[in-house]
Amino acid sequence: MTFKLDSNSKLMQPEFTFGVATAAFQIEGANTTDNRCPSIWDTFCAQPGKVLGGDDGSVACDHYNLWLEDIDMIESLGVDAYRLSIAWPRIISDIDGTVNAKGLAFYDKIIDELNRRNIKVFVTLYHWDLPQYLEDQGGWLSRDTVSAFVKYAQVISEHFQDRIYSYATFNEPWCSAYLGYQYGVHAPGHTSRKEGLQAAHHLLLAHGLGVEEIRKHTTAAQVGIVLNFTPGYSATQSVEDIRATQIYNDYNSHWYIQPLMQGSYPESIQVLYPSEMPSIEAGDMQAINTPIDFLGINFYTRYVVEAPGADCIEDFQQVSQQHTGAEHTHIGWEIHAPALYRLLTELNQRYALPPIYITENGAACDDHLIDGEVNDLQRCHYLQQHLQMVDKAIVDGVDIRGYFAWSLMDNFEWAEGYSKRFGLVHVDYSTQKRTLKKSALNFKALLNSRSHIA
Repeated sequence: MTFKLDSNSKLMQPEFTFGVATAAFQIEGANTTDNRCPSIWDTFCAQPGKVLGGDDGSVACDHYNLWLEDIDMIESLGVDAYRLSIAWPRIISDIDGTVNAKGLAFYDKIIDELNRRNIKVFVTLYHWDLPQYLEDQGGWLSRDTVSAFVKYAQVISEHFQDRIYSYATFNEPWCSAYLGYQYGVHAPGHTSRKEGLQAAHHLLLAHGLGVEEIRKHTTAAQVGIVLNFTPGYSATQSVEDIRATQIYNDYNSHWYIQPLMQGSYPESIQVLYPSEMPSIEAGDMQAINTPIDFLGINFYTRYVVEAPGADCIEDFQQVSQQHTGAEHTHIGWEIHAPALYRLLTELNQRYALPPIYITENGAACDDHLIDGEVNDLQRCHYLQQHLQMVDKAIVDGVDIRGYFAWSLMDNFEWAEGYSKRFGLVHVDYSTQKRTLKKSALNFKALLNSRSHIA
């Protein structure tokens, strides 16, 4: 199959941005090179049983050494933009705040090369790799980490200024806060609801203050944040299931977007967990509510939610994603593209949103390299369906400016190690050979077809 969008599709207009995305820890490797200090993920990977297969990010895709040929590959796809993250441990590699010139020089090379090739640079400042020295001082449970992030944002924006087209302060603070501090499945591996909510508040506060800092050093760059959404759907129309679904959505989605857009946390969660609310100081909510130029939305799947059983520790329960008989990806996530359309239109109705970019969308598939080819038809169908939903949302009034496929290439998939492949490009980790999958070739053909539209 090939991707097909109607010639008058909103996505085929020249102003719509298509890109691919990666994250530093997932692809760079070289985790002790050129004064890079340990991150919380280096520490987490070293703990037995935390990452599938005992995998780590010490080599990953060796992008630290192969960055130039990877940019060649990005350019060959015909994308308008590349979304990458900067590794904080490469930039400020000591608790004394000393700036590491070698770290800045590495990203200088990448950013200058992308600009030379007219590929827009979308940078995420924080994609989960907190320097370990900050975690040792309390991590995202400490307001000192908020101050450290603002200093880091200053260093990056002062150095790169408008060479970066778009700055995102954070990628998916939900994951950093809840997976890292409440559920324990991501670094640093804590398991406390109170800590999860406190970490979330500090991440959002660091975002707001970071936006203000970045704007001091840029004149044209966009500044925003990237949130992930896995919307909950009620299993039945019972009062109990509907209530549980509301709690799920307030806790997992609106806890993050509502303070950004409206300067307040959802009341339902405050009522439900009064003793576990974060410590909030005067001016915090105003800072979090700082206007942004764009909102990045990451979407992969939905959850079906029901009232909790007797042994459930939450006030909602996720029905197994195998419940519907629907198609699932290799990571076990249901494929339900209409949920993306519904998410976008409902958020647009509820909030006064800035322009939106779909900053991640993709699928982990059971890919196999056979005779030099990867025929990843499931990913091709997945991307086709979701692109159509983005187009439909634009037609129905949502201001969406771009779409980034996750991911450019197979990489270190956090707690799943190297067992799951999200890439448009296959990586043989033993040789670092890159092979464009069928999905990459389809994506390239779609982007090339834009030039033929009158």
